[in-house]
Amino acid sequence: MTDSTAPAAARSSTTGGAFYRLIWKWHFLASLYVLPFLAMLSLTGGIYLYKPQIEAWLYADRMSVTVQDARMSYEAQVAAVEDAAGVTRLRGVTVYGDPARSTLIEFNDAENVRSLAWVDPYTAEVLATVPRDETAMRLLRKFHGELLLGDFGTKFVELAAHWAIVMFVTGIYLWWPRGQRTWGQVFRLPGGSGRSFWRETHLFTGFLATILIVPIIVTGLPWTDVWGGGLSYVQEQTGTKSKSLRFGGDVPGSTTSEGFPVAYAEVFEVARSEGLVYPLEMRPAKGAGGAYWVRSASKNRFEQTELIVDQYSGAVLKRHDFEKNPALAQGVSLGISFHQGELYGWLNLAQNTLAAALGVVLSVSGFVAWWMRRPAGSLGVPAAPDAALGTGMIPLVIALMILLPLMGLSLIVALALDWLIFRRLGWFQSA
Repeated sequence: MTDSTAPAAARSSTTGGAFYRLIWKWHFLASLYVLPFLAMLSLTGGIYLYKPQIEAWLYADRMSVTVQDARMSYEAQVAAVEDAAGVTRLRGVTVYGDPARSTLIEFNDAENVRSLAWVDPYTAEVLATVPRDETAMRLLRKFHGELLLGDFGTKFVELAAHWAIVMFVTGIYLWWPRGQRTWGQVFRLPGGSGRSFWRETHLFTGFLATILIVPIIVTGLPWTDVWGGGLSYVQEQTGTKSKSLRFGGDVPGSTTSEGFPVAYAEVFEVARSEGLVYPLEMRPAKGAGGAYWVRSASKNRFEQTELIVDQYSGAVLKRHDFEKNPALAQGVSLGISFHQGELYGWLNLAQNTLAAALGVVLSVSGFVAWWMRRPAGSLGVPAAPDAALGTGMIPLVIALMILLPLMGLSLIVALALDWLIFRRLGWFQSA
């Protein structure tokens, strides 16, 4: 006579403890790659949140000026930059509503290097010039997004972002109370000492970090090469890209080439009369048939109106408001604003600052807990059975590979390496 409880026990083992250990193994392996990047991204991103405050401190000598009675024309300020550094291309002029603020001019210098200049609007004195990519916060941003390695480096950062989502999803499964672990225990502040303290710290911060960091990761994906490039392609095919006038597109030219271009100051006055708020960024017309482009560089996306202004008459040829963008384009833009801590003021800034701090604590606690647990001379890969994917898991894995293509590609490569090399060498194998 057969034991009717045996199949139930087997099923329980497969979906309970065995599956838990399998999830733990994947969480561990994902964390090996992700945690160093998570610490770096949290530190650099947390600092970059305070870009305006840091730049105001670093560049106080070039951003602040003494207010005087009369201002020099913007053309004279550009000419001063040309005398000081050479201007092979004028990229833009940014002005602020604060009379004690210098004018910011972006240009290509005599060696065609994209640069920035700060000019005293009352004297046309060039206070400082610097290649744009050598400014402190620009370097920090490039390290945050591409490890200062260009397109090559950005793939590693994007891959870490993809696997971070896997790490957080599996981490929540491991955190979820089961057995003798109660809800009261999972929400209790970490206690104990030694490895127990670090493990509890990792679990506690992991739950909070999942809530705060995953939205930041997701809203950063549109900046990435592979995922962001795929999103851009979908938007192009579906007509849901931003209708911004900034990079060309359906932009009208000036109506006539007769007469003289209006002064830059008049273009800024047109922008103010149209209700645009400071700071205002203007790009000069290209050629005799081109037109001025001017926009509000406000942090509030709904205030970022753009205008195309006839360079001879000063007439507004076209206006684009943020609300005219398709819903998907608005969502992407607002997501980026959230990612930068700008969407809802100080609360967004505080929330992302906390997320950055949690990212560092999560990385450190995970590393310490692992280091104290691992056997000497071993990675300490969690013991897990060699389990085949169930019918319910296969669609989930396929969906993840479609939604996170770089992760899917890396997973295929990892499985191939595991089958061809790692198993033979005994690497990344459970005890």
